[in-house]
Amino acid sequence: MNGILLINKEKNFTSHDVVSIVKKITKSKVGHTGTLDPNATGVLPLLLGEATKISKYLINHDKEYRVILQLGEKTTTADPEGKILEKRAVPDKIFENNYAQNILNKFIGKQEQIPPIYSAIKVDGKKLYDYARHGQKVEIEPRKIEIYSIELLKLDKELKQIHFNVSCSKGTYIRSLCEDIAEKLDTVGYMKELQRTKVGMFLIENAITIEEFKKRIENNDLSNIISIEQIFELKDRIDLNNKLFNKYINGVQIKQDCNDDVYRIYLNDQFIGLGTVKDKKLKRDLVLL
Repeated sequence: MNGILLINKEKNFTSHDVVSIVKKITKSKVGHTGTLDPNATGVLPLLLGEATKISKYLINHDKEYRVILQLGEKTTTADPEGKILEKRAVPDKIFENNYAQNILNKFIGKQEQIPPIYSAIKVDGKKLYDYARHGQKVEIEPRKIEIYSIELLKLDKELKQIHFNVSCSKGTYIRSLCEDIAEKLDTVGYMKELQRTKVGMFLIENAITIEEFKKRIENNDLSNIISIEQIFELKDRIDLNNKLFNKYINGVQIKQDCNDDVYRIYLNDQFIGLGTVKDKKLKRDLVLL
């Protein structure tokens, strides 16, 4: 079973949990292109079988999220799981006119962001959340990110919440973004809810829950598995004859008058995998036989 499966991850499942469950269902190798917080929901692309070898092409995708920012309280983890560190009044002006949207707009563009202490980023070979759990202080280097757009969806004065959509680059921490937005609003806050709605070309509309996937497998329905050929359908193709294919399959680089890029490789009009061209030479990358 080779391809990509889009899971709509539910709350309280880690990305590793989902990988483990799908591995048991499919009895094949399973990987993912990037973790999603246990309390977050939304699209989680899983790589099945030979598709685990194409993760290098998928890890730098931009992402989109639907977010609920809770104002007035700051927590240790920047989400509902942490202990409350601070409480602060929430100014009424936040819920008036276009004030909130104007503040959100200030975050659009390239910038540096300090990741949350409760994250899996490693410093000196140790994950940040390990430092946090042991009460150890550590210097966290800012990371370059980009916010492409922020759309205000709803203001809830009674619950002191802001609902918004955000489109951003890989490596953006929404928990940090929520804290930074709250600070700009002259208060404190944390990420109350998070749903990932898009990862690169993969949309939440096309994702299914683990339970739905189980039922489809029981019915021998593989329609939700996206083939490797489909993933790279916008890439140009290279057709090999039998003689060139024998060289190609044995790792011989073949002269090819093409631009440097990834290509779909075909033999007798059958998709057999992926190859890369560099300096006019075609090199074997992924072979499906």
